[in-house]
Amino acid sequence: MGVVNKKMDTTQQGSGSEPGTYEQPIYFPPELVNQCPQESKITYHCYLIELKQKFDFNVSVHDIVLATRTELESDIIANMNLDLQVDRGILTVNLKHIGVMHLTPEEVLTARRFQITLFRVLIDRSTDKVREILDGFQLGNNLEMDYLLLPFSSSRGQWIDWNSVESVLVSCDNVWKNHTNCSMEGNAGVFRTKTGPLCTCMIQNSLVYTPHNGNIYCVMGVLEDLNANSIMRGGSKITYKEHYERRHGIQLCFDQQLLLSGRDIFRVQNYLIKCRQQKKKEPSNTSVQLPPELCRLIMSPVSVSTIYSFTFVPSIMHRLQSLLLAVNLKKMLLDHCTQNLDIPTVKVLEAITTTNCQESYNLKSLATLGDSFLKYAVSQHLFKTYQKDREGLLTAEKEKVISNVALCKRGFDHKLPGFIRTESFRPERWMIPGDNSGSDSLNEDSLSHTRKIYVVGTRKVDMKTVADAVEALIGAFLSTGGENAGLIFLDRIGIKVDFLNIPYDRPFQVYAERLVNVRHLESLLKYSFRDPSLLVEALTHGSYMHPEISTSYQRLEFLGDAVLDYLITVHLFKEYPELSSRDLTDMRSASVNNLCYARSSVKHGLHEHILRDSQELDKQIIITVNNFEKLSLQSTFGWESESSFCEVLADIVESLAGAIFIDSGYDKERVFQSIRPLLEPLITPDTIKFNPVSELKEFCEKEHIEMNISVDSQIDGMFPVTVEVEANDRLFRHTSLSSNTKTAKRLACQEVLKSLKESTSGT
Repeated sequence: MGVVNKKMDTTQQGSGSEPGTYEQPIYFPPELVNQCPQESKITYHCYLIELKQKFDFNVSVHDIVLATRTELESDIIANMNLDLQVDRGILTVNLKHIGVMHLTPEEVLTARRFQITLFRVLIDRSTDKVREILDGFQLGNNLEMDYLLLPFSSSRGQWIDWNSVESVLVSCDNVWKNHTNCSMEGNAGVFRTKTGPLCTCMIQNSLVYTPHNGNIYCVMGVLEDLNANSIMRGGSKITYKEHYERRHGIQLCFDQQLLLSGRDIFRVQNYLIKCRQQKKKEPSNTSVQLPPELCRLIMSPVSVSTIYSFTFVPSIMHRLQSLLLAVNLKKMLLDHCTQNLDIPTVKVLEAITTTNCQESYNLKSLATLGDSFLKYAVSQHLFKTYQKDREGLLTAEKEKVISNVALCKRGFDHKLPGFIRTESFRPERWMIPGDNSGSDSLNEDSLSHTRKIYVVGTRKVDMKTVADAVEALIGAFLSTGGENAGLIFLDRIGIKVDFLNIPYDRPFQVYAERLVNVRHLESLLKYSFRDPSLLVEALTHGSYMHPEISTSYQRLEFLGDAVLDYLITVHLFKEYPELSSRDLTDMRSASVNNLCYARSSVKHGLHEHILRDSQELDKQIIITVNNFEKLSLQSTFGWESESSFCEVLADIVESLAGAIFIDSGYDKERVFQSIRPLLEPLITPDTIKFNPVSELKEFCEKEHIEMNISVDSQIDGMFPVTVEVEANDRLFRHTSLSSNTKTAKRLACQEVLKSLKESTSGT
């Protein structure tokens, strides 16, 4: 197969502190990086970030302009249509191209000072870093993030609200120097502030800092009926002047000045998290009354709407950055591809988004699909290629390709970990464009001879995460481009498989009717065999000795297992497209398992046709049949069984699937038509019953409690398994006995779960 199973090079990749974790780069998209020296006129491609709030709030949002040095692809623009889960409802975001603008270095510098100041204040809720960052701030020629986020102007002839952009003030002298054509006309007044004397027009739409309490406020206007000698609002019987003297030890000097109407600065949050809790009502105490002399000006003029709108920008840019990474990954994977594949960028983004990101999509569904296709493709290829080898060797070779270790190695070899999104967005760690004060610096890395990416640090990535992402990328290619696209991706990462119709070299030819009831079985399977010897092989247990039969069902079971797994997974994926990733994974687990197959085998009497010569196997089959007869045969679920079962009964369902697959010329749809009736009724979202082991494990993970499982020594052929969970200051413990540990574990978990649920319902 051309598959190399090498030991992972942890020295090259960087070893993590935990077993199975590796230090990996964090990639940053080149589209948001300055790759050209500064010029006299700098060209930016402008995009309007349209914001529409679908909720009532006393502050409105307005649009923002994104300016990038690189023109964004139409695919990116189309996929930047999203809904943010805001505290009060839904905020709809759209992106559209509006044109190109040319800025001088001085204008770029002014724009960067604006966004650094506003984002630093919003994120830090402090002005401590702003002055330090802006002192001596200049444009550089080094690699740096180079994009602008500026308030939109609806005025004819310009897109940018330059009045707000130029609102970052250094001293009172500069304020008055630039103060012309006062909008207040004859009503203008002078307010005494910590910055110095300011005109009414400068203070009424501003961002201010109050050193006495370290707070930052948006000033929305002047309170015409209040000054420092007024009785405080809110039921207090003292004046504002008395309050500041008693509470803060501050003697107000300008007690005749009108007070300012302010509100606390808005918080920057992660608005990409799925199912954020919404506030039912805005608190009544959001506004504050501020004596002007306690205020130090940060920005003016800047409206409260502008400040509110910019709180959503970090989340919006995080999504855009993620989409750009997905585009770069897609291009890298499709380099040198001779076929015209159209893989949606959103599917690639889904495939590199882990559940830890807590967003509305993640890689689990695609990984489930990709895992089943990988198993199907590799198993089929091995079965055709190594026709003389036993099932054990085929399984060993398959594991070399599909194991997490193998997939992780391929992920490393193709630089996938740097693209994987492993944690939820944290606004406090967002890299503000133009702010080079942090420790993170950009370093160029090469994806190929023609493609480059940038690195902004490192992080630990575990082996399973990388393997899951590889499987999810298989699923992304498969679900949108079909099996051919899935094979192209496998080839891209070095897994050489094909679906050529290679003739199967039959190990034996027999007169099948002498050994099995061919007519009855074909009627049951609704399939007529071209080579009935395959039917004999599919039903022959290893204990059966016959001069004409040289092999058992195990090779066909190896193939049929993969085919059925893939068929059922695809069925669920297509039949229930709206299923959450968790539900799809759970439904697949409940559908593709030996318990279900064994019950189906008994239900349709397949056990009566197994060719065997083992009294022990006869005994196991009888016990299983008797146990299953106690359950309703209307269901194919096996979780309800309170005893172990004979796995041979499950094996023959898979081997029959393998036999039909070979006999039909590798027609998997024909397999599904034959085997599906045996598995009916198929599991649906309404009928699914979970494996108690998985359900209890998930419960413990959600509640952050520990589950302990212990297996004691065998007693009279039975294995005791004890499961313990401590929750709500109580110990839930149960021991179950069974002839195998897997069944005993399932039964013990089932009882502990039952007790936990009864305890919860009773409180």
